[in-house]
Amino acid sequence: MSALIALQLQDFRSYAALDLTLDERPVVLFGANGVGKTNILEAISFLAPGRGMRRVTIDAPTRHDCASGAWAVHAVLQRKGSEPYALGTGLDPQKRARRVRIDGQNAKAGALSEILRLVWLTPAQDRLFAGPRGARLRFFDRLTLSLHPDHGRAATSYERAMRDRQKLLDDGRTDPAWIEACEQQMGASGAAIMAARADTVLHLQEQINARFDASFPQADITLNDLYDDAPIANTSECADALSALFSKTRGRDRQVGRTLSGPHRADLQVWWRAKAMPAALSSTGEQKALLIGLTLAHARAVAAKADTPAPLVLLDEACAHLDPDRRAALIDEVCAMNGQGWLTGTDQALFEAFGKRAQVFEIADGSAQRQP
Repeated sequence: MSALIALQLQDFRSYAALDLTLDERPVVLFGANGVGKTNILEAISFLAPGRGMRRVTIDAPTRHDCASGAWAVHAVLQRKGSEPYALGTGLDPQKRARRVRIDGQNAKAGALSEILRLVWLTPAQDRLFAGPRGARLRFFDRLTLSLHPDHGRAATSYERAMRDRQKLLDDGRTDPAWIEACEQQMGASGAAIMAARADTVLHLQEQINARFDASFPQADITLNDLYDDAPIANTSECADALSALFSKTRGRDRQVGRTLSGPHRADLQVWWRAKAMPAALSSTGEQKALLIGLTLAHARAVAAKADTPAPLVLLDEACAHLDPDRRAALIDEVCAMNGQGWLTGTDQALFEAFGKRAQVFEIADGSAQRQP
């Protein structure tokens, strides 16, 4: 079991200060629109590497009238079989950079992923399947990162080498050694990206297939690759095939000013199995149900891996488009998870199916009032 048993915010968004004492049960945050429910989930999302669930710059969460110019998030994480971890992150006002502390010691942001995994779903993702390809790929890469912490480093290395290669092409610099070095780096990093994504698809599909009686529709997942037929099974052969592809397409990429083939051009495709229908053509409610089902399957996949901690699951307004039966099924799923769930909504009645299985807070005026 992974759970936050304490959470403190300082000068974060709408909160001058917030101090929550918690137990391991799921957490429900309810209140009117705009009172700061999502801000709490965003603060938690900064306990993972990256730019948080809103993908913002490091200074964006700072409260608008904050005198210090910095924000901070502190939490105590309880994991089964270990002592609690004290986690902290925030903005260093002098360096204008992120700082991270684990058990009182300075640390790199990447170290957080070894201790805490997060899964989140926000209203901005409701039209994910019908939206831009890049948004779907970012969504899937975040799922992959929870299962493969090195995926982020591979992606960064690939993107850096791709930028360097394009600059050489744009400048007309054809030194073979320079361009080949970039293409080899792109090939090695790209092969690692492909392998991690393929493994993620496998684990997600296993979890989906294992829950054939679930209230959320079963999905079939594929990752359509737009870089010819580079083999995935053998990482070394895949790296060589990608490097050769980049070498072959230099002229085209120089002409158009960007790299047209490679792992960065992949696209996530999701189908509603029972209807044999692409998710993009489903109704808004059906897409929401598919997305929730995929998120829950991902949480189970992360929890099932022996070498990863069970994830915290952040569900922002997830109940909004669900009928009562699916809402109750979601709540049962959240209660059965090995990681603590955090849910938000405008009406406490949405969460009646929790009964006493959750800790409930009403959010208003920059404060959180625990409900009996």
